[in-house]
Amino acid sequence: MATSSTSTEQLDLRPSYLAATGVAAVVFLLYLVTLSPSTAMWDTSEYITAAYTLGMPHPPGNPLFVLIGRVFSILPIAKTIAVRINILAAICSAVSAGMWFLITERVLVSWFSDRRLRIVGGTLAALIGGTAFTVWNQSVVNEKVYTVSLLGIALISWLMIRWCDEPEGRKADRTLVLVAYLCGLGYANHMAGMLAAPAVGLAVLLVRWQTALRWRLLVACAGALVLGCTPFAIQPIRAAHFPGLNEGEPTACRNGLKFDCTFSKGTYDAFMYNFNRGQYGKPVLSERQAPLSAQVGMWWLYFKWQWLRDAHGDHVFGQSLLAALFLVLGLLGGYVHFQRDRRSFWYFGSLMFTMTLVLIYYLNFKYGASQDPELSGVAREVRDRDYFYLWSFSAWGVWAALGLVAVWDSLASLIAREPVPGQKNSEQPTRQAMLYSSPLLLLAFIPVFTNWTTASRAGQTDTADFARDLLNSVEPYGVLVTVGDNDTFPLWYAQEVEHVRQDVVVANTSLLNTDWYTRQLIRRPVYTYDAAAGPAAYRTGTWKKPSGSPLHMTLDQADSVPAYIQLDRPMTFQGGPIKATIDPQRLSIPGVLQRADIFVLRMIADSYGDRPIYLSRTSAGYGQELGIGSYLLTQGLATKVFIPPAAPTGDTLMVPGAGWIDLKRTKVLWDSVFTAQKSLATRHDWVDRPSVGIPYLYVATGLMLSEVLQATGDTAGAKRVMGQARQVAISVKLDDLLSQLELSTPAAPQENPLLTPKGDTQRKKTVPAKP
Repeated sequence: MATSSTSTEQLDLRPSYLAATGVAAVVFLLYLVTLSPSTAMWDTSEYITAAYTLGMPHPPGNPLFVLIGRVFSILPIAKTIAVRINILAAICSAVSAGMWFLITERVLVSWFSDRRLRIVGGTLAALIGGTAFTVWNQSVVNEKVYTVSLLGIALISWLMIRWCDEPEGRKADRTLVLVAYLCGLGYANHMAGMLAAPAVGLAVLLVRWQTALRWRLLVACAGALVLGCTPFAIQPIRAAHFPGLNEGEPTACRNGLKFDCTFSKGTYDAFMYNFNRGQYGKPVLSERQAPLSAQVGMWWLYFKWQWLRDAHGDHVFGQSLLAALFLVLGLLGGYVHFQRDRRSFWYFGSLMFTMTLVLIYYLNFKYGASQDPELSGVAREVRDRDYFYLWSFSAWGVWAALGLVAVWDSLASLIAREPVPGQKNSEQPTRQAMLYSSPLLLLAFIPVFTNWTTASRAGQTDTADFARDLLNSVEPYGVLVTVGDNDTFPLWYAQEVEHVRQDVVVANTSLLNTDWYTRQLIRRPVYTYDAAAGPAAYRTGTWKKPSGSPLHMTLDQADSVPAYIQLDRPMTFQGGPIKATIDPQRLSIPGVLQRADIFVLRMIADSYGDRPIYLSRTSAGYGQELGIGSYLLTQGLATKVFIPPAAPTGDTLMVPGAGWIDLKRTKVLWDSVFTAQKSLATRHDWVDRPSVGIPYLYVATGLMLSEVLQATGDTAGAKRVMGQARQVAISVKLDDLLSQLELSTPAAPQENPLLTPKGDTQRKKTVPAKP
């Protein structure tokens, strides 16, 4: 087609902005139709809770997201807090799609003189990037902060494309200062805010290197960058107010906000430890956690997911074919971009390089949770990390669209050509030929159809239902010990956002290895149990409100507890009537009693008799590790620490391989309190297999309850419960597992398949760092 000037001075951008707005609105509507009505697994609950409470999510704390999320949580745009914050994710991704539209349309200026054809190209980019699986799936629930980062990167990219057109003058300088500010602001949301910075620097050097020699401009950009990072300044202030979610606690103040403790070395050290994510202890880049080839392979696996999320390996060939198609289209688009608009390519090409190969090397992941399942004995990530590459998958839509347009143009040229007006010896496809070959563009719609059922989260309430079910398995004022993300974060959401069962103290063993978390447990107020809102099963009892924390310790005493104790022989634990022997070889790390274990035992010793003490059944064999397995009574989704009877009674039964079960309580909870087994039964799949341990817990609970009911003569009840458990298993694609369990014989307690943890609910097997 005819070429036109690359200068934006000769372009009226208003029609482009109007078209981009329309396309972004359509993408936003798609996200609204498939939007989650509640929370979801992994970090969703943590970040919704942090936004609502103006709290602190895990280090480094993401202060910009918290501020924006707090604003959205109080806007009257939806009935529930969760939906309001999920809408934030949808808006960010939809606006990003609009930015990719503008960039693609701008690159096509040097190719098509007809704006309508450029608008088609921009629409293809927004469609492909916006419906890639991870982008879509993350845009319909606010799992983390990545969609906000995506918006920042897309906005910076559009500004830099404009700068590449006009790199001189005051407007160009102001654009660079604004870009620097957005980089700093993006860093206050997530470290990914800086992903665009290397591309910005390279583009400046290659397009107009003299700009890098202007020290006043450099100083202005540095100042803008620092200014953008200022949201981090709220962290020590907010942390000293001790919000309900206060991870990392980056303050030295122990009794409220004060000038002397805020401006102290202790606060500085705590802030920097949090800022640098010190508690995670990630190795230096030279210590590779997996071969670089495997890490690139992880990205390729996730790239294949974008065009067809085949969670069960049912369409391996089709998935690979689509991945190859969109890979080739993207590489062709990158080549076309280089040939047609080299100035903007220097920015966008280096951005893509940074968001793929450089990011792969920097993140230094272990093997992916779903990667190469045939490999055994390799260290793996606890979950799939495709969301870390969301930015590259979204931006890939630009190059894939350019590649598709190039193929479209070439195909049309084979059908019919005509001379280019005003240019000798130059031809272009006729408008009719472009129309005849336009069905080729339907390739861009493939992800819409292949990802609709897997990316959509419409109607999914099972995570919030599970949180309520687990909390309601615990008697009033109980302590509930949990072990992972998915049995903890949803509970925080239920308690802090929906105000469900705030009387229950949730104690996470992974976090008990830190000093700040134990201080929060000690400070936590005692909430009054709301009997009217609680399960009917607890309304007949008398529940005495405790006077203080389940840990009878001062803050200083808690801080002095060591990171671990080395055990070379069995240790006897005595906590009230509970007497147990801890075998060093049965601990998660043989011979090491971790700080978390010490605090769990201390809570039993300090609070048994004053508070009911429970272990979440997601903790599997944790009770056996601590030597208290014979003191555990299954009640619903939790096991209560109790003194077993001399012999089984009508309701308190011993199940071989599973231990004691409170039949009456568990049946009442399953029949009249629990709701997740019903919402899980409406699912069509459970795509995220690393978190399948949560629906698995319902299948296992239903199976166990059914077996006990059958053994006690309640055949009708057993059949009904088994039917419900079977429906959950089928809905989340665990039906094969259910068949195996039905045919299995009772196993030893530590090997019982009903108690085997799955996904992130396994105990961490790393020696905790010194608090």
